[in-house]
Amino acid sequence: MAGIKSLAKDTAIYGMSSIVGRFLNYLLVPLYTAKLAAAEGGYGVITNVYAYVALLLVLLTYGMETTFFRFSNKDGEDADTVYSTTLTAVGTTSLLFVAIVLAFLPAISGWMGYADHPEYVWIMALVVAMDAFQAIPFAYLRHRHKPLKFAALKLLFVVLNIVLNLLYFVALPAWYANDPSGIASHIYDPSVGVGYAFALNLVCTSVVMVFLLPELRVKWRFDRALLRRMLSYSWPILILGIAGILNQTADKILFPFIYDGADAKAQLGIYGAASKIAMIMALITQAFRYAYEPFVFGKSRDKDNKETYATAMNYFLAFTLLAFLAVMAGIDLLRYIIGRDYWEGLKVVPIVMAAEIMMGVYFNLSFWYKLTDRTIWGAIFSGIGCLALLAVNVLFVPRYGYMACAWGGFAGYGVAMLLSYFVGQKFYPIRYPLGKMALYTATAAATFGLYCIISIENQWLSTLVRVALMLPFCALLYRLDIAPTLRKRRAA
Repeated sequence: MAGIKSLAKDTAIYGMSSIVGRFLNYLLVPLYTAKLAAAEGGYGVITNVYAYVALLLVLLTYGMETTFFRFSNKDGEDADTVYSTTLTAVGTTSLLFVAIVLAFLPAISGWMGYADHPEYVWIMALVVAMDAFQAIPFAYLRHRHKPLKFAALKLLFVVLNIVLNLLYFVALPAWYANDPSGIASHIYDPSVGVGYAFALNLVCTSVVMVFLLPELRVKWRFDRALLRRMLSYSWPILILGIAGILNQTADKILFPFIYDGADAKAQLGIYGAASKIAMIMALITQAFRYAYEPFVFGKSRDKDNKETYATAMNYFLAFTLLAFLAVMAGIDLLRYIIGRDYWEGLKVVPIVMAAEIMMGVYFNLSFWYKLTDRTIWGAIFSGIGCLALLAVNVLFVPRYGYMACAWGGFAGYGVAMLLSYFVGQKFYPIRYPLGKMALYTATAAATFGLYCIISIENQWLSTLVRVALMLPFCALLYRLDIAPTLRKRRAA
């Protein structure tokens, strides 16, 4: 139980920075959807470009974040040498990536559909290169159990980004409108438009880099033999990461190419904005991941590790299902996060949230092949899941639009999750409380079914009724897990 308490404590800190940070960052969604009309496709550009960024970030970190945790906790390895070798490798490849983008900028920006705005491409290339490099110092902070500094820097980025976006999308445009030839014209150009979203990201990322400089003051020791061993461990994780991130971004990258309509950017913007409401599940999963990864590798030598992993899985599923019900109970109020002309996309929210839950379960299951150094299995599972997603998108997006994108993610994560569980039980069997987990899932599904059946026009009354319908699930959670835990704590 001490391990679970430690995990809960770190999850709370990481979760606070992640959830609070993402919540504050969500302020940009109503800002962008208010200032960038859906029909003009401005938010579609943001959705599309950041999908490329997410994929490139996986490529440029190539599994070295997880590999760093594995090798820094491995017997016979020096943690400082592992850290400096990882920094050198990731830093070198990031610089090489920037050089390639700048050398072939016209061709790359034209292929992406931004021939008229190559600045979008080179700005985000710099951002993703710095993000990839920063992933290693941030992992080092987690390794050294410094969640407070980790959280502070993550929040610094978010707060600074929000302030600058409010300045360039609200304050300066109003000032410029009143005095087009005044001081505002020297620091604001209305023709830049959505480009400011990318430029401000670059500024904020650069500021965080400055604050990470103390984490770079290490004894620089580059070990080629160590790097070869690390790369042999990390390349399957890279493949796994590519397949995994494609499950999240492939639809947003492919949509402009396969959607049968001239309003592809507009439709993509609607889908991207509506999906943001579902990202509360991604927040919970990310917070859990930040704490769980170093926890699992640190506990791998303990005798009761499998029991702990099973307990953690059960709690993760229960609380993510509770979060799903809470979000769907308040969807009539949460929809105001995005502009009214994006509301037609709200029907994707429950599908995307369910997919995120399966992604979180898949992440929990993934440690059997990481701990047994069988990472190739992760690449196989994610690869098959990615193929399922791509098949759904290619076959059905031309006819059903972004709804096929949502169901594609659901199919991809579902396939990967099931494969990981059944194969994992052969190589690293863990007795998960499947009966209890199935009961939680069935109760949540029945509750959501009632949400769909009961129709009340008044949004406040509708929300209250849905919250009341959550009570049986909450009672079940209390009876099966919370109350027994409290009794054990009192007995101890």
